[in-house]
Amino acid sequence: MATPTTDRTKGTAGQLTMYTTSWCGFCRRLKSQLARDGIHMVEVDIERDPEAAEFVMSVNGGNQTVPTLVFPDGTAATNPSAKEVKRRLAEIADAP
Repeated sequence: MATPTTDRTKGTAGQLTMYTTSWCGFCRRLKSQLARDGIHMVEVDIERDPEAAEFVMSVNGGNQTVPTLVFPDGTAATNPSAKEVKRRLAEIADAP
């Protein structure tokens, strides 16, 4: 799982952002799991936002792979588990 650092903020700096599509089952499952744990995020549908699609391709070797998440520290992860998201958020919260 790649964890590049990005400068894409698009008004969501400091927030968890999930890039999705309406038909993505992995996205629906992860959103549900995170919501159940009280983890809030900004959702961006790459089919409705061409700039978002370009961003997703830039961190996924040219592929429009979703879910792609951008963490509050600017790092990105593709198709992470809910456990991985929680771990990364905890690491960011504990960072000096």
